[in-house]
Amino acid sequence: MNTVFYKYQGTGNDFVMIDDREKTFPVSKELIASLCHRRFGIGADGLILLQNETGYDFRMVYFNADGGEGSMCGNGGRCVVRFAHDLGLFTEKTTFIAVDGLHEATVSEDIIRLKMSSVRDVQKLDEHDFMNTGSPHYVTYVEHIEEVDVVSIGSGIRYGSVYGPKGGVNVNFVEVKDQNQLSVRTYERGVEDETFSCGTGVTACALSAHLREGWESPIHVKTIGGALEVAFQEKQPGEFDDVYLIGPAVRVFEGNLNLPE
Repeated sequence: MNTVFYKYQGTGNDFVMIDDREKTFPVSKELIASLCHRRFGIGADGLILLQNETGYDFRMVYFNADGGEGSMCGNGGRCVVRFAHDLGLFTEKTTFIAVDGLHEATVSEDIIRLKMSSVRDVQKLDEHDFMNTGSPHYVTYVEHIEEVDVVSIGSGIRYGSVYGPKGGVNVNFVEVKDQNQLSVRTYERGVEDETFSCGTGVTACALSAHLREGWESPIHVKTIGGALEVAFQEKQPGEFDDVYLIGPAVRVFEGNLNLPE
């Protein structure tokens, strides 16, 4: 079966996109992992199926690079919005469904403004913060972020005794650079490596900085792959609504796959 695929990236977080509105893509963990492999496949941090959804512009179905279906991916959400826009499914504003529920987004030239899930139950602990921004995130503050061994330390926390039995956690290392400006590096579960950027992780770090530093919205975040912005409203202490992840998303290339029937 011949299938067209598209490669998109948002601040270096890259994804294979499939227009699966006819639901013909043969989903399997092994196939998706092979397509995401950076030596023997297309190479990506994940794969996203765009499917029809009654009452909305589309449904986003996200798979991690290991082939397993994942929790919400913020940069993937921005990229699938760009993909849907390129397909002509909407002009400026869209609503779609993902694993964590309803999302809204707008497109303005290169910038995608994606509404994330509301955030509740933030755990502000002595050495780190924990919250779920569509995916679970561990946030810890460091100095000299460029020297941090993200993979070694991150994997230790992800598989450790606290979070490992609960399915693991994404681990974010944050350095305060200036007022309302952060630098972030993230170890992502499912990819099991550091990625150039993690949208739900950036969101968690911005909300954490608001709680710890008292910064107001918006907060600017630098990742290896580029700059993002997080806007939000704190309705009650530690409860966030109208959370937006803002930044670029672009098509890189497209091609054809011969897939099993």
